[in-house]
Amino acid sequence: MPLMNYSTRVDTHRTVSQITEILVRHGASRIVQDFDGSGNVVALKWSLDGRYVNLGYAMPVNYEAVYDVLTDEGLIFKRDAERRKEQARRVAWRILKDWIEAQIALLESGMVEMEEIFLPYMIAGAGDRTLYRALVDGQFRDLNLITNDAIALPQARYQEPS
Repeated sequence: MPLMNYSTRVDTHRTVSQITEILVRHGASRIVQDFDGSGNVVALKWSLDGRYVNLGYAMPVNYEAVYDVLTDEGLIFKRDAERRKEQARRVAWRILKDWIEAQIALLESGMVEMEEIFLPYMIAGAGDRTLYRALVDGQFRDLNLITNDAIALPQARYQEPS
């Protein structure tokens, strides 16, 4: 099955604008776009006046991974790496937008809280290091809340027939 949104023609800046609108509608109080040297948006950062405290988030887009998938699938611009790279940017942002919309549907249904959705992207400590990246850098050693048996299912109880 081809990669989701692989054939999108929606401009990256339009998709980023749509994501921005979604975040603002759901409490983002400040949104910043990071650009690479060529003027491509490579990350969004925002703050959210949450239920507990104002929190900052950083969400990069990994278009290089999408580029690799598009290259492996050989469906788009097989002989034009530059056009394929631009398509990878469009696809990566569309996938991210779709993911955010799905998460917001969970929020609007009352199944999750906003902080829960974006927890891995919460800025933790100095710079723009996310909570997920901080955990990876520490090889998850600092995460003492979870044990290997935290998801163990209870044993079924066998009852003798009476």
